[in-house]
Amino acid sequence: MANSYRCLVVDDETDIRELVVLTLERMGIQAESASSVTDAKHMLNSFSYDLCLTDMRLPDGLGLELVQHINAQFPGLPVAVITAYGSAENAVSALKAGAYDYITKPISLKQLRPLVESALKLSSQKEAQGANTVDLIGASPVMSYVRTMIAKLARSQAPVYISGESGSGKELAARLIHLNSSRKEQSFIAVNCGAIPENLMESEFFGYKKGAFTGAIQDTLGLFQAANGGTLFLDEVADLPLAMQVKLLRAIQEKKVRVVGSTSEEAVDVRIISATHKNLNAMMEKGEFRQDLYYRLNVIQLKMPSLRERPEDIPELTERLLAKLCQAQGIAIPAISDEAKVYIQQLPFHGNVRELENMLERALALCDGVSITVEDLSLDEIPINLGDKPVLPWNAPVTEPSVMTSTISEPAIHDARPPAPTTANPSNGSTMLPMDISLSDYLEDIEKRTILQALEKTNNNKTAAAKLLGISFRTLRYRLSKLGLSKEQDPDLEESDGDEE
Repeated sequence: MANSYRCLVVDDETDIRELVVLTLERMGIQAESASSVTDAKHMLNSFSYDLCLTDMRLPDGLGLELVQHINAQFPGLPVAVITAYGSAENAVSALKAGAYDYITKPISLKQLRPLVESALKLSSQKEAQGANTVDLIGASPVMSYVRTMIAKLARSQAPVYISGESGSGKELAARLIHLNSSRKEQSFIAVNCGAIPENLMESEFFGYKKGAFTGAIQDTLGLFQAANGGTLFLDEVADLPLAMQVKLLRAIQEKKVRVVGSTSEEAVDVRIISATHKNLNAMMEKGEFRQDLYYRLNVIQLKMPSLRERPEDIPELTERLLAKLCQAQGIAIPAISDEAKVYIQQLPFHGNVRELENMLERALALCDGVSITVEDLSLDEIPINLGDKPVLPWNAPVTEPSVMTSTISEPAIHDARPPAPTTANPSNGSTMLPMDISLSDYLEDIEKRTILQALEKTNNNKTAAAKLLGISFRTLRYRLSKLGLSKEQDPDLEESDGDEE
């Protein structure tokens, strides 16, 4: 490593300071030391550093204070903390305060060297371009916030817990954090914890020695070793059995793993990102998930929004996903009819982006190759009276270029206010959303009026009304109940059809 880096070591124990300084100098790094928070602040103001290593307990204060000072006064400078053996609480506090990473005493040189190398890679990227989030589609305020968080998380080694519904893009977010971090040159290993049989979990995660059990004919690396130097993404971490949760906790806390069949532990340098669609808080209360592991994984939380929380992104998502599917199949991109656009925007999308993509893939198989219609998209009954214009602008102009570019600058919270809704002109028959009503209320009002008109035309015969609307009788009954139009709620609505069932 070229002698162009400068590191500050802060510790009140002379032997530890000398050990770290000597190790850094052998790595070709210019190292200087301080024994207190006051001395460290003075040196930070006097010289420019690429990395700071600080003990958690100092004579005139806590290393946590120094971490906060560096984040406030020297943004972009990685700072790692040295904690006492087993003091997991201090390490988590430091990471939450903005520390890049931590190392425990007694200091292991096998762990110190990769930490320093990784931090200096990050430091050298300070002037480079911002985080690449081109695969994260959407210009909504919530997606702007997600981009900002990804850029921040990429500059840390803290464990990240990504929450969100199925299909909301949790693995994509984890991959983007990795690709924009100092670990991007190393492996990103994704594993679905629910897909591994319980009796094979330990050997899958930590590897095994030849002869460790029947069928172990050779030494085999585990997921931790495969991700060494990179990132291990634990998807559906809530599915881990309690016995495995204990072993995972130790591996994360001590940064060491014991290979099945081995008598000693080996150091691993792995960043952990976890995700699940389940409620871990509720699982902890039931005793199904360990509290100590939860706080170890959930140092920083990133919530991926559902598609229902960002309806303004649906047009762009639809167009981009459709283009991707057509490119993969080598076919021309068909147009989407206005009625189909309205239908897409009215769907609840409980499966989020994954459901939207699957629906578009099905539509491509069913359409005539020229245009996608509601019939191509709909798996069940064709919905009621959709109108001929999208509820929201389909190709809304991008007003904030910084949100839509493929990269974003060093993290800063953008003014992410949603654009003002467009006011409808009731005289021209437009279905654009009025300013003083929410989208759900607006659509509910349209549906209610349509159903009432059908009932009026059929003299309140629900079977006939259902046929007129093109839906099943059971669906009509459900919609009547949901909209408050059932006879139990409205005595004026009487059925005149005795053979409905």
